[in-house]
Amino acid sequence: MSKSRANQPEEFSRPLRRVLVLFVMLILGAVFFLWRIDSPRVEQFRATLVDKVVPSFGWAMIPVTGAMSMIDDFQSYARLYQQNQQLRDELQQMKAWKEAALQLEQKNARLLDLNKVRLDPRLTHVTGVVLADSGSPFRQSVLLNVGARDGIRDGWATMDGIGLVGRISGVGERSSRVILLTDSNSRVPVTVQPSGQRGILSGDNGQLPPLDFLEDADAIQPGDRVVTSGDGEVFPAGLLVGQVAKDADGRLRVILAADYQRLEFLRVLRSHEIAPITDAGALIAPDPLRELPTGMQGPLLPENFKPASGGGSNG
Repeated sequence: MSKSRANQPEEFSRPLRRVLVLFVMLILGAVFFLWRIDSPRVEQFRATLVDKVVPSFGWAMIPVTGAMSMIDDFQSYARLYQQNQQLRDELQQMKAWKEAALQLEQKNARLLDLNKVRLDPRLTHVTGVVLADSGSPFRQSVLLNVGARDGIRDGWATMDGIGLVGRISGVGERSSRVILLTDSNSRVPVTVQPSGQRGILSGDNGQLPPLDFLEDADAIQPGDRVVTSGDGEVFPAGLLVGQVAKDADGRLRVILAADYQRLEFLRVLRSHEIAPITDAGALIAPDPLRELPTGMQGPLLPENFKPASGGGSNG
């Protein structure tokens, strides 16, 4: 009995659904045929029907219109996002080009500075590119891409666009090492202008190397110009080194003219040939008591002669 009551709603719903579907199909068929009939009266009826029905369904079109607007806005947003991504990519490329242009401009400026430096016309030079900076707390040096195949030799001076940087110390076939003025092994004879005081620029692995062995330190003032003296033919004379400065302890130091933070190109100066010393005895001066100048007469003292320690004479 309970099963029959449970099946009753389903038995009534099926015929009802069929009737509704049939009714909807009839209405749709009628509308279809109504819109397909080509007659003035039917056309007038269609126009009247549209005027009466469509305005009353305006509220139903609001969600559809809103959905279409949202779809258009989303498509516009997608296009804007794509354009924004393209602009970002182009901006990144522009930044890369700008950085490359700045680097080329700096390199060009440094090369122009190298061309502006006026040196001894007898000095020729070779320009090299700094390959690596091997600076450390105990050693200050850089590597150049010029070596023995370019005629580079030990001891030659190197400069950047303004001032002296160091000297060649170690030459390979295709590269060479430059010991900087700040290295603890660097000793350069210099002259302080305008006082003309001579001294030694000693590297101490710091940015401001000190001045040592000055003749008269009181004659030197901060800001005086420091150039190479040429003593000992270590470096050509007159190369700019920097300016004098005084630290907190009152010690005289040198602010180097070379820009050690941006060493990209270095000019290696071909120095004049220095005659090598082959005879060690040539460094010993002759004994004036043993040899007399030509044309002068006098007895030669014996080799075992020793001056008397006393001040008197026995006649």
